[in-house]
Amino acid sequence: MNKLPLTDADTVLFTHVVKKINFFASMNMGLLEKILARINYYQYSAGEKVCKQGDPGDAFYVIGEGKLAVSIREAFLFSRTLATLSPGDCFGEMALLDRKPRNATVTSAEPSKVFVLTVEQFDQVLAENPAFKQEMKRLANDRQFEIDHKK
Repeated sequence: MNKLPLTDADTVLFTHVVKKINFFASMNMGLLEKILARINYYQYSAGEKVCKQGDPGDAFYVIGEGKLAVSIREAFLFSRTLATLSPGDCFGEMALLDRKPRNATVTSAEPSKVFVLTVEQFDQVLAENPAFKQEMKRLANDRQFEIDHKK
């Protein structure tokens, strides 16, 4: 993982990408700018783990570039891929809201760039924006429903 400086082009990319995500779509530019001020941007190599199943939920992620694989460990050595994520997809909201361990491992399937909002930054955004908090809870519930029905 390599932390990248957030350039003007990255700012435009983030704004463009998140406008396609349900809970960001209705946000005004002022709120997006507050979130953007707290975002970090990282580059991951192919095969590098972004987060691991069972680890504490410490961040929310939005994919800027590349592809990531989501897998769950079902037995001692067996894991199953649930999904492949692409630019514009997000993950990590369930762990942040519930403060429970991660439900899945996410691995970079190819060189990827990911916007990251840490738990501390996330809490600041939630405290300032009750509507954002409600939308995140709805998204987490929808995602849990998906996971429960793929098992």
